[in-house]
Amino acid sequence: RITNELLANVGLFVLLALGLNIVVGLAGILDLGYVAFFAVGGYATAILTSPNRSDSWPDWMPQSHWFVALIVVILFAILSGLFIGAPVIRMRGDYLAIVTLGFGEIIRLLFLSDWLGGYTGGAQGVTNIPGVDLGFVEIKGTDPRAVFYLVAVFCAIAIYVSWRLENSRLGRAWMAIREDESVAEAMGINTVNAKLMAFVVGAVLASFSGAIFAAKVGSVF
Repeated sequence: RITNELLANVGLFVLLALGLNIVVGLAGILDLGYVAFFAVGGYATAILTSPNRSDSWPDWMPQSHWFVALIVVILFAILSGLFIGAPVIRMRGDYLAIVTLGFGEIIRLLFLSDWLGGYTGGAQGVTNIPGVDLGFVEIKGTDPRAVFYLVAVFCAIAIYVSWRLENSRLGRAWMAIREDESVAEAMGINTVNAKLMAFVVGAVLASFSGAIFAAKVGSVF
């Protein structure tokens, strides 16, 4: 049981690292606020699936199934990737690192703030998050082996996507930008679009990890 719990946690960080590898490893973008995407995935899943309804939540917002929430999480991850990536797309080096670190702090403070407290619970967070219902079994934190299997499936998907992207036209563009952005731009690579795609893909993979973490722990703070 302890081994399965350890492997499940390791798998969550591996999934997070696979997304970070897209941003830093392939595209060479030093994103120090990357963990914000993990928080977006966790909180979005919690808000959409938890039966603990806040008075601030709209009446039309249903208590969603985990996989339905995952689709919304992907959309939020894409938007947050564009939101963080667009303002810093022309920056390089230390300036890029400092600004992305600032965005990571902004996301953290927003989730803790009273302004979004009606949705995120502020310092109290969101509790009573259900597990992942597969129909024949519900995966929750009390069953570490099932959580590990779920994490392993998502890690396999992330590894396959990373491998395919690395050998694609987009992946070669990322690596060209990583080596020398000015030369890559001179060779006709649209560096703005390529960098934004790196932010978006990395954000989606990190949000997967956050979504599984929320279902595993049953609460986010």
